[in-house]
Amino acid sequence: MTRREAMARLRAWFERRGWKPLPFQQAVWRHYLAGESGLLHTPTGSGKTLAMFGGPVLQGLMDLTNDARLTTNGRELPRGRKPVPVLRVLWITPLRALATDTARALREPLAEIGLDWEVGLRTGDASARDKRLAREGRVDVLVTTPESLALLLSYPDTATRLRELRCVVVDEWHELLGNKRGVLLQLNLQRLRDALPRLQVWGLSATLGNLQQAREVLLPDIPHAPMIGGARPRPVTVETLLPTQGERFPWAGHLGLGQLQRVQQRLFGVRSTLLFTNTRAQAELWHQALAAVWPESSGTLALHHGSLDPAVRRTVEQGLREGTLRCVVATSSLDLGVDFPAVDQVLQIGSPKGIARLVQRAGRARHRPGESGHIVCVPSHALEVAEYAAARRALAEGVIESRRPLQLSLDVLAQHCVSCALGGGFRADALFAQVRRTHAFAALDEAHWQGVLDFIVQGGQALAQYPDFHKVVRDDDGVYRVHDRRVALRHRLSIGTITSDGSVQVQFLRGGRLGSVEEQFISRLRPGDHFQFGGRLLELVRLEQLTAYVRLARSGNGVVPRWQGGRLPMSDALGQEMEAVLGAAPTTAEMRWLAPLLQLQARLSALPGPDRLLVEVVRRREGQFVFVYPFAGRQVNEGMAALMALRLTRQQSNTFGFAATDHGFVLAPAVPVSVDAPLLRRLLETDGLLEDLHTSVNLGELARRQFRDIARVSGLLIPALPGRTPRSLRQLQASAGLLYDVLREHDPGHILLGLAEREVLATQLDLASLAHTLRRCQGRTLDLQQPATLGPLSFPLWAERLRGQISNEDWKTRVRRAAAQLETRHGH
Repeated sequence: MTRREAMARLRAWFERRGWKPLPFQQAVWRHYLAGESGLLHTPTGSGKTLAMFGGPVLQGLMDLTNDARLTTNGRELPRGRKPVPVLRVLWITPLRALATDTARALREPLAEIGLDWEVGLRTGDASARDKRLAREGRVDVLVTTPESLALLLSYPDTATRLRELRCVVVDEWHELLGNKRGVLLQLNLQRLRDALPRLQVWGLSATLGNLQQAREVLLPDIPHAPMIGGARPRPVTVETLLPTQGERFPWAGHLGLGQLQRVQQRLFGVRSTLLFTNTRAQAELWHQALAAVWPESSGTLALHHGSLDPAVRRTVEQGLREGTLRCVVATSSLDLGVDFPAVDQVLQIGSPKGIARLVQRAGRARHRPGESGHIVCVPSHALEVAEYAAARRALAEGVIESRRPLQLSLDVLAQHCVSCALGGGFRADALFAQVRRTHAFAALDEAHWQGVLDFIVQGGQALAQYPDFHKVVRDDDGVYRVHDRRVALRHRLSIGTITSDGSVQVQFLRGGRLGSVEEQFISRLRPGDHFQFGGRLLELVRLEQLTAYVRLARSGNGVVPRWQGGRLPMSDALGQEMEAVLGAAPTTAEMRWLAPLLQLQARLSALPGPDRLLVEVVRRREGQFVFVYPFAGRQVNEGMAALMALRLTRQQSNTFGFAATDHGFVLAPAVPVSVDAPLLRRLLETDGLLEDLHTSVNLGELARRQFRDIARVSGLLIPALPGRTPRSLRQLQASAGLLYDVLREHDPGHILLGLAEREVLATQLDLASLAHTLRRCQGRTLDLQQPATLGPLSFPLWAERLRGQISNEDWKTRVRRAAAQLETRHGH
């Protein structure tokens, strides 16, 4: 079939649906048919799947010739027999739920266009048949995840099964760019490119602040690859569900449940709503609160988060597609591009924490071509109202966050080397040259490479005498291979970079699984205790081999599980926008509502702004407090607090307590300190930053905790074999801790110890952002105030500090009492 005939057939399919190919879709098709690789950046819901799949479809149609009935070895097929599929397109997606939707979307045009292609699925949730077909390469299009691709490439015969592969599509590339899953994918893409020189690689991404870098990471060998902008971003409107003027509204620390009645009214004003929270625990609590006042059938209210069983999540997703659910309370598990055209409205509880996240969630509603995104924001306390105004300002200015790619993740490289040794073996010099052509390992030197080889062969110097750490053998011909079948099995079971704290399956005594909770939570419960999970009140019957057997509780209350890593820091971009709106005249509904509170702040102290750093020194009966407001996000603010506390102790012997929120931090010295502008300037210096961080934050203990995840990814922690009792979190912690101590004492230069320290500095302490924030603060006017009492900005920080104190009253009681006293004093 000629190119013109193939294009006519594809256009006819569009016309039958009342569509017309968009200019950016046609541009991608042209570049693809020219044999190029590239990056397409376009908003979700704009037609990116058809833009990308159209190229392979056109090529497939052009390949249809009179000899299309020949098998791959040239023999003619008998009548009525279908040609055996060969893998032509590999479609990689970060989410298993997204994989199912993608496969459905890819199948849709094939039959009508006349292309007899088989679309397969290979994820952790795929059926045994799908896994077998994927493993044998007997599909034309395979939708998979980075981990499943790594698993496929660990088999020696995969290379021959991929000989007809023409194209790899990386969907939602922005979600993989800044994490270890993206690093693992970079390594495997480079392996495929070297094996298949004509392979085309395309990335699909939402808008990023660093799009050019995103292209360079995906296509390091093609510096000038086409970067195609798709449809103009959908307009996103932000609406805030404001309390009435004068209504008592908390200054800090609430879940937003005081807004329950307003939220319920909004839910029943439309047919279907997605209600997003930032944490799984908050989703459970909001679902519980809504269920208590739900006037319709309970079947129209659902819950969706990453700890629920996949079958439970799929049922909810199907209900959203079919329009049978009135409301789904969800977390980031529904952020990505699963299409739900029936959803009419999105609500965001609390701060979005980032501009990109707000845009992503707004795009979940009215997911239909030509319709704008809209999101209703529900504040849980007063300062979040300003965050919504800041987000709207950022959207108007086109501000969006960047994703920083990782470099030199040696644990991922070690895992990849074992996979290569399993997948046919490798020569050290050839693999070294290959991995150095990836962005993630462009800076890899010979010393670190030799450290990785030593690790996979014998675990490193200190572990050389233990056979369990001898995974790879360098044979006489110089090729590194795996010979032990147990090593192969264990490695394939642990491929991937997603780590989490030890989890316990939650399962009914008679019935299906509900999902998983963290082991630390469930271990504090006794048989007969109640807890809330999956939208149900459950009673723990027994805990057995990391499975919690439960039954429905008939009545009573239950605690809600807490998951680690639940607190997202506010992005630096949103923080800077927040400073701008706080320092400007109130021109939006949010800032007009907030005006009385900001007037109080100005009367007691001063307002922050983009050109000045506000510092408040407050003396109370319990001591002195120093409040600083960089608006840099909780993570960076905590680092600044620890740094300034250390530097102050060098001025005089003292002990400091500190606490941080997204907006600022508070220092509480045991002995009052004299604070002036020259001292503050010295405290904000970047000179000696790294050395001071080593001293101030107990880097060794942080590295010890980070080491557990690194040990899992690298394969240093040996997984339990199928059929054996899984290892508990306590056992994993003990094993990782013991290994860490052994290596620190006997092999202090081990590659994984250095990696643990670098990751703490780069991720937990965010050294780059911390240095940037210090420089930014140095360039500002210092506004040093000494208010007589706590104000609207300082009170949330003071309340946050109370969390770490021991008292026979709970935190909420103490905060409410203090808030009532301040409101009485200031008339708010």
